[in-house]
Amino acid sequence: MSPIPSKADLIAWIADHPGATSKRDIAKAFNIKGQDRIDLKRLLKELESDGHVEKRGKTFRDPDKLPPVSVLQLLNPTPQGDLFAKPLEWQGDGPEPKVLYIPRATDPALGGGDRILARLTEVRGEDHQYQARLIRRIGVAQHRVLGVFRKGAEGGRIVPIDKGQDREWQVAGDATHGARDGELVEAELVGPKARMGLPRARVIERLGDPSAPRAVSLIAIHQHGIPDDFPDDVIAQADAAKPAVLGTREDLRDLPLITIDPSDARDHDDAVFAQADDDAKNEGGHIVWVAIADVAHYVTPGSALDREARKRGNSTYFPDRVVPMLPDRLSGDLCSLHEGTTRPCLAVRMKLDAAGNKLSHRFTRALMHSAASLSYEEVQAAIDGAPNDKTEPLVNDVIQPLYAAYAAATKARHARQPLDLDLPERKIELSEDGKVKSVRFRDRFDAHKLIEEFMILANVAAAEELTHMRRPLLFRVHEEPSPEKLDALRDVAAASGFTLAKGQVLKTQHLNSLLDQAMGTEFSELINLSTLRSMTQAYYNAENFGHFGLALRSYAHFTSPIRRYADLIVHRALITAHGWGKDGLSPEDIDGLEETAVHISETERRSMAAERDTTDRYLAAYLSERVGNEFTGRISGIARFGVFVKLDETGADGLVPIRELGNEYFHHDREANTLMGSDTGLTIGIGQRVTVRLAEAVPVTGGLLLDLLEIDDKALPRGPAKARGKPGGRKSGPARAKAAKIKRKVSRSRR
Repeated sequence: MSPIPSKADLIAWIADHPGATSKRDIAKAFNIKGQDRIDLKRLLKELESDGHVEKRGKTFRDPDKLPPVSVLQLLNPTPQGDLFAKPLEWQGDGPEPKVLYIPRATDPALGGGDRILARLTEVRGEDHQYQARLIRRIGVAQHRVLGVFRKGAEGGRIVPIDKGQDREWQVAGDATHGARDGELVEAELVGPKARMGLPRARVIERLGDPSAPRAVSLIAIHQHGIPDDFPDDVIAQADAAKPAVLGTREDLRDLPLITIDPSDARDHDDAVFAQADDDAKNEGGHIVWVAIADVAHYVTPGSALDREARKRGNSTYFPDRVVPMLPDRLSGDLCSLHEGTTRPCLAVRMKLDAAGNKLSHRFTRALMHSAASLSYEEVQAAIDGAPNDKTEPLVNDVIQPLYAAYAAATKARHARQPLDLDLPERKIELSEDGKVKSVRFRDRFDAHKLIEEFMILANVAAAEELTHMRRPLLFRVHEEPSPEKLDALRDVAAASGFTLAKGQVLKTQHLNSLLDQAMGTEFSELINLSTLRSMTQAYYNAENFGHFGLALRSYAHFTSPIRRYADLIVHRALITAHGWGKDGLSPEDIDGLEETAVHISETERRSMAAERDTTDRYLAAYLSERVGNEFTGRISGIARFGVFVKLDETGADGLVPIRELGNEYFHHDREANTLMGSDTGLTIGIGQRVTVRLAEAVPVTGGLLLDLLEIDDKALPRGPAKARGKPGGRKSGPARAKAAKIKRKVSRSRR
């Protein structure tokens, strides 16, 4: 029988034999038998406690080395085409080892984000520590969860942060990634769900204190999978970019183009200029120039920048940060049309008649020099007679001609009758430490509408130009509402005393007529909100199906290539169509247009959801100090489980659970979108004015719970006491009869 090895001998053997480190393997290697196995077990436990080895299942290994078979996540290819991988089970104290993936000729094609089970070989004298060979691919869409880690005796659990999500996840002691109690973590589900108990998860990233003010947007970024870290090769390519030169471009540097943006804007996509048309045949007409940053000059097809921009699809905007589509070297510098700086652009010169109709247009690839970067507030004040030092020199020759052209374009807009919704936008203002300082509704000036109208004109011109030249592009498509959505809107309109025409081809002017009926009444907000909810969601498509909301036959996005990939595709299409360079649409761009359209439509929806969730969390944080206060609002939604209320002061949405509506059974009518009390006959529907008490505000989830106090200025009837033993109350025989009678009445009223 051999003597028990020392701790140093055990550590050395485990490091030298990573493929055979079970207790049985170690005992066999040192010829340990019988009672001596107990001493070996004790030594291994001591080594584990001291951090010298790590137990993984039934094997022991050096914690500062990777096991010979590991789960890896492939990273994006380097500029040289190499694929490196991130070891997902690294628990060492030192820097994470670098793993190079070596594909065989027979291996399937793999790329960034793919997860693989690989056999590792340790190497020396290279810029990486391991080489990996594929065993099998184990998927690219591992389900991830985001929540607050709660430490337990062994491991812990993850409490969800999603509203309406009550499932928790169990985390084993060796899968916590060092997370502390109360920390926000990202985790991935591991293994099949057990028949009993909680599903299991492994922490893969620690995100810090969830109650920290600037953690709000970070939660949304991770929750919705928005890429917020640019790979090294993308940054390197952006940093290497140089300013464009004139070359064969048209020189527009003497044209006093100006940018008009929010006061806190960091990037400037678009610049405008207008002047009276000196063509005698176009008396009272206008020339409008719209110049857009030439992003295609820097982001070329198939490059690292292009792959990352397409992956992101668009920029995402939060109250405290922006997750840009392009690195700051481009989005905030070389592509941005800064004041007093020469920048490359794609520009369109549009000729409008006195009634604002576009008579012609001409596109060019040019070099421009911004005369001024102005805010909406500055421009509006200048045209209203209160210019500042910056705008005063521009009033006569730049600002007034812009408003004159806008006045003409407005006539054409009124004739076209696009959907004219009036829904104010909220603005959350943060203090320097990231806490909500105020919530207010954004001012909307004619300066906003001016830029919006000129951008629409330029977008239409781009779609018409490429269609005329028979070039592939991505259209911005908005289809008309479904018959079911229209019927629901008609019900809401009828209940409010208004009418929506039926039996004819729906046009936006019919919806505008409904909005006009409601204007100035207590139902104005309800009708605007209900009309918006009846709309389909706009999307991108390689085929043209028109834009219902704007009442346009053909529409594309051209004016924001710094923040939208769709616009970059349209720019490339124009470059190819006019032969302006080799950085136009590639054959791969054209072949993948349909796939790109679907992808960027999805990334747009992802960003909208993340922005909405972030707003909800900020509002919940803002209101958390006012729990118990009373607020006025309007019912904005009806569900089987309760009533949604939009608060007047902040625009925040809260839920009144159905259990808080009174001591009676409420029948949910899905078609009529109402709740009706079985005993009192109380009918609750969208648009009713209410007074509520804030019962709970949860900043981590963004959830608000409300108590309903009054409906239409009348106290909420409570109904009879609930029967004992049944949540929601089991109705008596007479009550059931009354509920059935009410249900029949509702059914007859719908017929």
